[in-house]
Amino acid sequence: MPRHPPRTPNTADARRRLAAPTIAMLPRIADSLSFLYLDIVRVYQDDTGVCAEVTTDQRGTETVRLPTAALSCILLGPGVSITTPALATLARHGTTVLITGMAGVRCYAATTPASLTTTWLERQARAWADDAHRLTVATAMYEHRFGPGTATTTTSLQQLRGLEGQRVKALYQLLARQHNIGRFRRAYNPESWDTQDPVNLALSAANTCLYGIVHAAINALGCSPALGFVHSGNQQAFVYDIADLYKAELTIPLAFSLHASHQPEADARRSFRNDLRLYRLLPRIVGDIQNLLQPGTPQPESDPEEQLIDLWDPETGTVARGTNHAHD
Repeated sequence: MPRHPPRTPNTADARRRLAAPTIAMLPRIADSLSFLYLDIVRVYQDDTGVCAEVTTDQRGTETVRLPTAALSCILLGPGVSITTPALATLARHGTTVLITGMAGVRCYAATTPASLTTTWLERQARAWADDAHRLTVATAMYEHRFGPGTATTTTSLQQLRGLEGQRVKALYQLLARQHNIGRFRRAYNPESWDTQDPVNLALSAANTCLYGIVHAAINALGCSPALGFVHSGNQQAFVYDIADLYKAELTIPLAFSLHASHQPEADARRSFRNDLRLYRLLPRIVGDIQNLLQPGTPQPESDPEEQLIDLWDPETGTVARGTNHAHD
């Protein structure tokens, strides 16, 4: 039989394929190691990608192209307008979009990519719904901060909370002595933001950036930011759980190092962003979440999994979808 020559795809076909990427085409969360904070800009999609349009009295209107595939999350502050095509591109690239207050403080909403497996969400929900399992995960979170073997099975959560408070207080005192700033007291009051000292301002700004990175990692795994094990009653409860694992190592020392800064919030965000690759933070977060939910996970499974949707059955577990079960 005569063979027909292979059909050459036209430009419209190529565009359709690019508009609906496959699982293998999606960027890995471990490859997206940075974040971006924007305010008072217009974000839109043009023929080549997502752009931010900035207008100032000194320099007029400028256009900055955003490397969406290289960003784990974008924090949109006050004064930002964003178009639907731009949001669609960010969703395709798996970039988490956070709606925040001024300087990135407070998170009001966040996007979740739709092309995610539910494997880790189901493991999180099972662990969260069982009180004994939830206590085990919460204890493991405290042990992650204190060191292996420090949180025994006889140690209550109340005792662990007290130990954590003592640890943080001692760290504040140590860093205050090292930087010769006298006594330090943690204060967070959005109502009197400008009256706070540089360390508190830097710490709040750095923590918010950390929350954004953690939120992006949680979304990338398909977990729920609301199902926390130590924190509870907030849509960001799991974000706070995981972020607390790293504050003593990352954001608290950074904030104290900026005690003499004239713009501590901006300096904290800039320094934290510049050090993200050095910290290798996103792969660490992914691996830590997986090991908390399923101890012994060999390595961070940060690549998206191509998983077909199944049907649930209380006896067999799962059955295949897309099949007529009339003869079962």
